[in-house]
Amino acid sequence: MGYEVKRTSGLIIGLFLMSGGVAWAQERGPSDNAPVADPAVGIDFVASSDADDTEILKVGVDADWRYSGPDDYLGVRLETAAFRPLGERTVNDQRLYLRFARSANWSWKGQVGTDGRTILGGASIHNGKRFRQEYFVEREIVETARGVDEGLYYTFAGGAFDLPVSDRTTISAVVGLQAFSGDNVRTHVRANVVQVLKEEWGLSAQLRTRYFQNSHPGEYDYFSPEWHAELMPVLQIRRRQGGWRYVIAGGVGAQRTAGADWRSARYFNAQVVGPSLARSWALTAAFTYSNTPISSGYTYDYSQIDLGLRRIF
Repeated sequence: MGYEVKRTSGLIIGLFLMSGGVAWAQERGPSDNAPVADPAVGIDFVASSDADDTEILKVGVDADWRYSGPDDYLGVRLETAAFRPLGERTVNDQRLYLRFARSANWSWKGQVGTDGRTILGGASIHNGKRFRQEYFVEREIVETARGVDEGLYYTFAGGAFDLPVSDRTTISAVVGLQAFSGDNVRTHVRANVVQVLKEEWGLSAQLRTRYFQNSHPGEYDYFSPEWHAELMPVLQIRRRQGGWRYVIAGGVGAQRTAGADWRSARYFNAQVVGPSLARSWALTAAFTYSNTPISSGYTYDYSQIDLGLRRIF
């Protein structure tokens, strides 16, 4: 469940609560301790575009024969992806995954499958302790012109840790290694400090920092400088009302790449997660914007829209 090549952050983004798009439904059953495992189907759309005129559309259909909630399910996923790098020709890709999740003392979640050429997907496992530990791995295609034309992939693995300092202050960290097709290996380090400002409003102030370096800068056509650093203050509001959950986060900071001066860094994210409609439907939507470089340029804008709908029988 996110890495400088398009949405590598599926995982990191989730770990830092930077974006949504995970389908959600209320558990249904006679008690909270004994949720009913029902069949469920879902469909989701992810559309993104950037300053290089690269457009990506992914449509996924899930079919779960056991679904007890967003953290407990077993099923399959069929996904089709359309990549249009640099505004040129569109390359289509189909994937088939086994998807799974289980909530326990150590909860795990993931999807593993193939595009017919290699293994794709990701998985994570985390504990439920106050000192939260999460370990993850993800493999995906590099969503650039050469990446989709030549079949370039990356594998990213690492850990995320939450250390509560007080009831209102938490420090989070992510460390990991990302190995690309070819010789490049990227080292990631991220750290957040989260301070709750107004608990009844769900308002928090965050200081997000990240740094990565590449072992072989400039390899292929994805953004791979010798190093890149970012520092960003963020304000976030999380609210629940009438069964709906809302998240809005935004920040302005600074970023710097090896061989360049400091420049502005911007980020915005909005999420809406709906309640189960008629006890059978679940809805989610999210929008994310950032100006972190991905291609070889230094001026960059990236936006992504996520929509999902699930039916629990």
